[in-house]
Amino acid sequence: MAEGKRDYYEVLGVSKNASEEEIKKAYRTLAKKYHPDLHPGDSEAEAKFKEINEAYAVLSDPEKREKYDRIGFAAFDPSQGGTGFTAADFDFGDILSTIFGEGFGNPFGGGFGGFGSGRKKTAVRGDDIMTSVTISFEEAATGCKREVSYGRVVKCDECGGSGAEKGSKIETCDTCHGTGQVTFTQRTMLGVMQTTRTCDKCRGSGKVIKVPCHNCRGTGYIKIMKKLEVSIPAGIDNKQRISISGMGNEGRGGGPSGDLIITVNVRPHQIFERDGYELYCEVPVTFSEAALGAKIKVPTLDGTVDFDLPEGTQPGTSFTLRGQGIRYINSQRRGDLHFTVTIEVPRNLTAQQKKLLNEFAAACGENNYTKRKKFFKFFDK
Repeated sequence: MAEGKRDYYEVLGVSKNASEEEIKKAYRTLAKKYHPDLHPGDSEAEAKFKEINEAYAVLSDPEKREKYDRIGFAAFDPSQGGTGFTAADFDFGDILSTIFGEGFGNPFGGGFGGFGSGRKKTAVRGDDIMTSVTISFEEAATGCKREVSYGRVVKCDECGGSGAEKGSKIETCDTCHGTGQVTFTQRTMLGVMQTTRTCDKCRGSGKVIKVPCHNCRGTGYIKIMKKLEVSIPAGIDNKQRISISGMGNEGRGGGPSGDLIITVNVRPHQIFERDGYELYCEVPVTFSEAALGAKIKVPTLDGTVDFDLPEGTQPGTSFTLRGQGIRYINSQRRGDLHFTVTIEVPRNLTAQQKKLLNEFAAACGENNYTKRKKFFKFFDK
């Protein structure tokens, strides 16, 4: 190990098999703790801050980390055949922006081995676009296609995304000299402090447009209406989303496009209720069907099926039809259909019907109603 140097993993307080996220989290915590602005005049805190940044510059880069794990500090010692460190290795402007927000530059003003502020990253991923469609319960169960209309931001076809009118010139910004950033320097007890922020004149582009494009008004991008046929898979549920990669707003500076995210609204069904991939419904039967047993019709999403109702079926009894529920997404497997029997009591009886029912009730007595018999026997105690 190099003289006077601590192991980089020890510096950040992480294990050798730590993930990128664990390394980044540890760095953020320590960098905030020992930042010079919080410890003015504390040389020990300044030294720790430098040590933390050196460790992070290596461990946050997969290639440098691999070399360090293999041969240690020698990987960066020119006297031992290493590559040494360059300003790019200590991209403090970018690193500290991650911790404290955009515009925070290198607090040492190049004092740490002469390392300058970080390079500006211009590639920006396009925004995702949110929209929705409404389909029927049956369409959700079987799958369908829908045409979706939405507004999408794309590169202007008149100026090719430059923002400048055809034939006009784009000049380098004379404020930031094409860097897109301006740096403010201030002398403090710790030395020269630098703060970097986006250039107000060119808004970070490094270029100044003299004659803006008439089509996009100098932005380089326009909004267009787009139509897209979308396949909605069988089995999708209410409020679930479909994501179509790369169909959102176009990225900037070479960045990728965002995604189109579609929320599917499913209208409720008059008969069926859904819970996951299971279906539920109620099936009304007559008193005589429940008492004597009968072959009844049970509704499913594929039509009615015959079901042999057992003799003496009681109200509220549930039955299950296997494989008659909702299809699992991207699968041929289906859930089950559960139906509950309800007994409909006849209304508006004629005199003859009432007479027959009274005769039937008298013939049954109490012996045919075991639940009723037990209920009233409880009160007779």
